[in-house]
Amino acid sequence: MYSLILATATRLLIPLMLIFSIFLLIRGHNEPGGGFVGGLVAGAAFTLYAAVYGVSQAQNALRFDPKRIVAVGLLVALVSGLLAFFQGLPLMTGLWRPEPIPVIGKVGTPLLFDVGVYLVVIGITATIMFTLFEVEGE
Repeated sequence: MYSLILATATRLLIPLMLIFSIFLLIRGHNEPGGGFVGGLVAGAAFTLYAAVYGVSQAQNALRFDPKRIVAVGLLVALVSGLLAFFQGLPLMTGLWRPEPIPVIGKVGTPLLFDVGVYLVVIGITATIMFTLFEVEGE
């Protein structure tokens, strides 16, 4: 069942949802929000795309296998925790860049950890929803 209105709205909503998810990711490293909520919004964007255009087109739009996105996210989160450990500090100690970056603000390992969480949530959400849509289509 194809809906022209839903397809048109989706083309407008997807970029807005993805930009908002990045805003939540960046805003949340010092405030409430962060990687988890941003990842959920991005995952919802790809879920909406899959619901309207099909799983194969959503996988092409995502450009990477969702399971690999999960693996990269776990690696990024692990590296963010190990950076302090390799400097002789306790594991997961926050390290900060001395100068803030314009628009983003203070950048450190907590933001890197949030990026890892963001990627993990996108990958898991996409994997689950794509699998459900494929099973439903059979």
